Amino acid sequence: MKYIAPGSWFSLEYPSGWREFEDTEDSFLFYNPDKWGGNFRISAFRGENRSYARECVDYELKQTQGARLVKVGGWDCAYSTENFQENGSWYTTHLWVTGKDSISVECSFTVTKGESIKVAESILASLWVRGDADKPLHEVIPVRVLEIDVINECFDWAVSTIKKQLTKDFTSSEADVQSIQKVIDSDKFNRSQRQAWESFGVAFGAILVNEMDGMDWVTVIDGQKEFPALRFADTDLMVYPLSLVWEKVRRGEACDLKAEYARIRSEVEALL
Repeated sequence: MKYIAPGSWFSLEYPSGWREFEDTEDSFLFYNPDKWGGNFRISAFRGENRSYARECVDYELKQTQGARLVKVGGWDCAYSTENFQENGSWYTTHLWVTGKDSISVECSFTVTKGESIKVAESILASLWVRGDADKPLHEVIPVRVLEIDVINECFDWAVSTIKKQLTKDFTSSEADVQSIQKVIDSDKFNRSQRQAWESFGVAFGAILVNEMDGMDWVTVIDGQKEFPALRFADTDLMVYPLSLVWEKVRRGEACDLKAEYARIRSEVEALL
């Protein structure tokens, strides 16, 4: 599974079955929620010059007791460990400091004391760090926590608005396409209210996910643009809920969600 950090600062590959979880600001957390075998965290920091990453490695080697230089994949890392006890059990946090040019990267892996760190080393070995001369990426990856927050915020607002106006529950079923359409056609929102139109698009996207097996949220990395979208299974069929309604409204065009739903379902069935 591939992860690309916001701004395309770095990317990595994490094992199937693992997921990204909420963590502290500027830190990204991954682990297997079904069978815990350690927490992998990664943070990246940008310095003012191209030697910043190397300087951070050197500093870690000098300032951290027991730190030593190791090679993981193609990366030279300052590596150190720290043991601690929690709720009667002992754990070890393994820390690697590495990076490229002006970007320093810190990776940690917290695991039961004495357990293997091979999975963490495999993730670290897959690391790609964007150099000063590298261009932004253009890829589709599993949906990130950042985009999940956007999806949830838009969905909650849209559902609340629909319930308030129609006094009707929203269950993300095909029948709810008509509910969204009624609110869109109610003339209660003007053309400039982009966030409202995007939110209605996300609610429509939730219906597609619920009604069409294999349709799932993903994150699109398109140069400087990063946003949630839908992809059907491992195909090239993409749907862009945030822009689906908004772009039609912006251009002054009619938005027929029933027709859009039928079109998307037809395209999905053609791939089965």
